[in-house]
This record gives sequence, C-alpha cells and structure tokens, in this order.
Amino acid sequence: MTAIATKPVVFSSPDVELKPSPINPAWIIEGRPVARNTILSRSEDQTACTIVWDCSKGKFNWYYDFDETVHFIEGSVTIEDGHSPARTLGAGDVIFFPAGSHAVWTVDSYIRKVAFCRKILPAPVGTLIKVLRAVKHKISPPKGEGSLMGAN
Repeated sequence: MTAIATKPVVFSSPDVELKPSPINPAWIIEGRPVARNTILSRSEDQTACTIVWDCSKGKFNWYYDFDETVHFIEGSVTIEDGHSPARTLGAGDVIFFPAGSHAVWTVDSYIRKVAFCRKILPAPVGTLIKVLRAVKHKISPPKGEGSLMGAN
C-alpha cells in the first residue's frame, strides 16, 4: 500500500493583519462602517475558507451567497433576520447563516469575528460526493474512532 502525502495543517492567530474589505455601499443603512478581513485558510477545492473580519460602527444589510458559521471574538452586534426578534450577540457567541439568507447588522461600536464560509455545491454534485464517500467507506473504513471526516 502506498502512503498518501498530505500537507501540514497550518494554524494562524486571530490577531493577524486585516486588509480593507468595504461593505457594498448599497447595503449601508446608517453610518460609515469600515470593514476589514483576512483569509486564514482556504480548502484545496476552493469551496471553503476561514476568515477573520472586523467592522466599525454602522448599520447595514448582509446577503449570504454561501453558508457562514460565525464565532464572535470581540465587541457586539444586533442582528435582525426578519423572521425572529432582533438578537444582540458578542464574544463567545456562535451563529449560522445559510446561503440565501439576509440579515441586518447593527454594530454599536465594533465587532470582530472568525467565520467559516462554505460554498454550496449543486444538488447533483453533492449527491455524487455522498455516494463516493459511502463507497470509499465500504472499501476502506476510517482508521480510529476520532476521525471527524468519517462521521459523515
């Protein structure tokens, strides 16, 4: 059996240099929010990435064209999604925004987050991947109980 070469896991501190990432001016409702970000990691297939993002005071719309799981690390924000009551979130809170959703963000002074973003694959591609994973699992089950990827 031939060993498969893998790339090392790269760790990065959330205290990284952030670069300007302007909010779409048409989305801004109040104030002059200034947003910045940096990409910490990106999947080889370009369907997922992890970013650090921050923003100054302001109120704006945000439209999600990919799934985004957010972990807030500093500051606070009030988020309205039009379906449930507005909710104020801050350091330690986690929220999930599915692709196609919309939210209004009100940043009172400052917010900083780490976000895991994942592009949604078309249904036929997703089904094919599930079938391939099932076949691979039957042929070569994951080694060890701690495998996260084998849990799918």
